[in-house]
Amino acid sequence: MEKEKTNVDATTPLLDTIDSPADLRKLPAERLPQVCAELRSFLINSLSSHPGHFASSMGAVELTVALHYVFNTPYDRIVWDVGHQAYCHKLLTGRRDAFSTNRTLGGLSGFPSPKESEYDTFTAGHASNSISAGLGMAVAASVHKDEPHRNVVAVIGDASISGGLAFEGLNNAANSNSDLLIILNDNDMSIDRNVGSLNSYLAHLTSSKGYNDLRYSLAGILRKYNLITDIGKGRITRFNNSLKSLINHEQNIFEGLNIRYFGPFDGNNVATVVKVLNDIKDFKGPRILHLRTTKGKGFLPAEKDPATWHAPGIFDPATGERPQESPEKPPKYQDIFGSTLVEIADSHPEVVGITAAMPSGTSMNKLAEKYPERTFDVGISEGHAVTFSGGLAKDGLKPFVAIYSSFLQRAYSHIIHDVAIEGLPVTFCIDRAGLVGEDGPTHHGVFDLAYLRSIPGMTIAAPRNGDELRRLMHTSLTLAGPIAIRYPRGRAKNKLSGTIEHVTIGKGVRIKDGNDLAVLTIGTVADDTTDAIKQAEHDTGKSIAHYDMRFVKPLDSDILTEVARKRCPIITIEDGTVNGGMGSAVLEWLADYFNSSEREETAMPRLIRMGVPDRFIPQGTPDQLHHLCGFDTEGIYKTIKSILK
Repeated sequence: MEKEKTNVDATTPLLDTIDSPADLRKLPAERLPQVCAELRSFLINSLSSHPGHFASSMGAVELTVALHYVFNTPYDRIVWDVGHQAYCHKLLTGRRDAFSTNRTLGGLSGFPSPKESEYDTFTAGHASNSISAGLGMAVAASVHKDEPHRNVVAVIGDASISGGLAFEGLNNAANSNSDLLIILNDNDMSIDRNVGSLNSYLAHLTSSKGYNDLRYSLAGILRKYNLITDIGKGRITRFNNSLKSLINHEQNIFEGLNIRYFGPFDGNNVATVVKVLNDIKDFKGPRILHLRTTKGKGFLPAEKDPATWHAPGIFDPATGERPQESPEKPPKYQDIFGSTLVEIADSHPEVVGITAAMPSGTSMNKLAEKYPERTFDVGISEGHAVTFSGGLAKDGLKPFVAIYSSFLQRAYSHIIHDVAIEGLPVTFCIDRAGLVGEDGPTHHGVFDLAYLRSIPGMTIAAPRNGDELRRLMHTSLTLAGPIAIRYPRGRAKNKLSGTIEHVTIGKGVRIKDGNDLAVLTIGTVADDTTDAIKQAEHDTGKSIAHYDMRFVKPLDSDILTEVARKRCPIITIEDGTVNGGMGSAVLEWLADYFNSSEREETAMPRLIRMGVPDRFIPQGTPDQLHHLCGFDTEGIYKTIKSILK
């Protein structure tokens, strides 16, 4: 760990005078470097004790200042992609004093949110949507001809632009006359590299006002005499892009598009970015501005290790030291997954691992360290990850696909079309299932049980502890079709026992028997439920049965028959949406059971479904959000008590 002093100044006299971008625009351009320095100081001091996404926003300081300095926000639109790089945007748009509440219950969202500020033009959280959303806004601006011209800027990172949606947006933009400016904030991928003075000269020449006035005058003359068409214009644009690449001895991914390309420029030089934006902001048609930035810029530990400093947690702002976690703590679920996958791969050479740009976030990097040739990080492309896995499974491999629950939503069609229809043996390891905490509604993994349950042939399971996760992963190898295993963010409550036994598909566990009430749980909510039942039995003198269903599909019909015959009230509890989840599955099963012509009695017992209600849940700690949704120990106890009173 870097120990040298970082000399971070906690005072921000100039930043303290900026309550809106209008205040920023009153400053002379020569004061902007000071604004950038103070923004970095503010971020370092604030995020050291109120953790969030650090390195991305540090690298985007100059870009953010230049955008709000050049464009008339909020009338002009800035569309952020993902939002990891948008903290300075929040600080410049009236949220500086509230920034300490970032990612807390009732505080600021960790991502841009139109519900929070008029400066946040579109919801950000999942990658690659900025170009499509920005293009829609640019088209809308062209329709409203009675309004002043509105600039629309889509800011996208080099990782996000690898996503399929970004390419779809680029393709549509290339065939559009809309005045969309796409800014590629390139801080890692070597799409281009600077090659000296000629490269710099050419970049500045093609963005200069004089050059482009001449270019447009010539184009106007050619159009007037019908010497150029829209097709011809596209060919000239592609030729110009290719000519730049030829002169620079470089190629870039945009040269074949009908989109004007500028750059690359130094994105951490605020004067350069302001000049280029002023030069090209009024150009017509779609444009791409390529900026090279340094992730973690201005904080040496983050510059040296940007991956670790993406979201580092609490740290010392003077030294960059971070608290060390105790090795005595139980393991994280993601690490249980990673270690178990390596264990399985050791004895099963057909096992491979796939993730979508989250090797460390899912602990797929454990497999990559031992079996790099059997580990595939496909980038931000969840749909491709699923279809790719289908292809692997089709020809005899056993893919384990580790993707966050909220990101797997983007691959729903691929799961159905490219895995489930053919019944391919793909194991979906769904990380960050349930209410994940401070990242808020864009990242909560609350819909997977509901959106997967309707797919024919899909087995769906959720372990209640770390040992169960290991057993389910080993068991998945015995299936001929797809299985989804969902598990939460964070640590297991207990250390692993080390015992591995296969699980019978579709079979749950009776944790305890009882006759006055039956509680059915799925996943890790079993722990809070156990505590609530103990307290309720002590206070009421009633006996309460508790079942860990373990599988949402197929349901354990033996357990449900046992519960139905008790004729007592039933509670279902899940860390997921109550609409279409495990509770809905149980309700449907009971309806079929009691409506069967073989049964004389058709009156169903009372059933209460507990889980995430039909609304988007804000950010907060998981414990706070479980309490908010009513299925923490206290909420479960109160519900049980109300039924047994």
